[in-house]
Amino acid sequence: MNNLKKRVVVTGIGAITPIGIGKHEYWNSLLAGKSGITKITRFDASAYATQIAGEVKGFDPGLYMDKKEAKRMDRFTQFAIAATKMALDDSGINLDNEDRSRIGTLIGTGIGGMDTLHDQYSVLFEKGPGRISPFFVPMMIGNMAAGQTSITFGLQGPCSCVVTACATGTNAIGDAFKIIQRGDADVMVAGGTEATISPAATAGFCSMKAMSTRNNEPEKASRPFDKDRDGFVMGEGAGIVILESLEHAVARGATIYAEITGYGSNADAYHITAPAPEGAQAAACMAMALRDAGLKPEDIDYINAHGTSTPLNDKNETLAIKALFQEHAYKLSVSSTKSMTGHLLGAAGAIEFIALTLATYTDKLPPTINYETPDPELDLDYVPNKMKEKKVRAALSNSFGFGGHNATVLVKKFEK
Repeated sequence: MNNLKKRVVVTGIGAITPIGIGKHEYWNSLLAGKSGITKITRFDASAYATQIAGEVKGFDPGLYMDKKEAKRMDRFTQFAIAATKMALDDSGINLDNEDRSRIGTLIGTGIGGMDTLHDQYSVLFEKGPGRISPFFVPMMIGNMAAGQTSITFGLQGPCSCVVTACATGTNAIGDAFKIIQRGDADVMVAGGTEATISPAATAGFCSMKAMSTRNNEPEKASRPFDKDRDGFVMGEGAGIVILESLEHAVARGATIYAEITGYGSNADAYHITAPAPEGAQAAACMAMALRDAGLKPEDIDYINAHGTSTPLNDKNETLAIKALFQEHAYKLSVSSTKSMTGHLLGAAGAIEFIALTLATYTDKLPPTINYETPDPELDLDYVPNKMKEKKVRAALSNSFGFGGHNATVLVKKFEK
């Protein structure tokens, strides 16, 4: 690796998920194999083919921001600001002592303000254009999670938004890593956020026949790599991490969870929703992250898989892992935390990066729950049903999105 590139470390974590709010609750629930999938309560889903989702329960935006300001934000932006506050608190960074022009924000979303869009269209059709809120557009647009976060915390460094469907969170963290690595910021607030458990978004995914219809057993519906998987389960929430240059983190005595060393991003150039056959570009994306980190396939001990619980994704991701890692694929551990959280779309890669980081930090691997019937074509170690203790030297996380977006991030156990 080029010695001129700055080393980048993870020093703060904030998580809002269907299985817990906050780093500790989220991580403990992952290790316990807890499912956050329930019947949808945010609207009446009785007429829908899919009536289940991973909802965030007990979220009070007033605990993290001014209540008046919160009313001018869509739920996805509220999640982002709350998770950022958690991550900053966890990092121990004192913003008053920092050069805020050297602290940036890169928070993505797959869809953005779907609740706001739905509500304001209802107003338009029922009451006319004169009744539309002046906050409609500023609440709905996808960049506002990053924009409002930078405003709330006074972060004046690079500020951007990634929108790459289900690869968003991973792309956001990978891009933020590169910003620090090349010296354009000392600290980045990075991650993804999503809040799309709404009538329109749910209807759209149902129409695509992409989601599980195991409505009578919500907790068992998300079953990545299992022979009886029948689709993904939508979730909501946010994952935010604090990335810092190593020198900045050491100078302030920060706790370091892991070092991020590799990032890959490419495209299938194949289909708007289906992954490319055999997972060739997914394998190339993982290989790109390995090259960036200066590592070999045999250096990887764990993969947090995209693992959506759809027939095509789980098969092709397994094929991609086998193609790249060859015989080492059978020495790896591969798990999908979507089995517990559901698929958080633009926030998925972010909460999964947190799981990856904590697995590397603690040498504990979260399981793939609901793994009951092995698929003969899928024969890797998917960490079935129970967490596993395993020494993790280096690990990677995959995210693949509609439009053919592929993204992989790689972390190493931190060594001085």
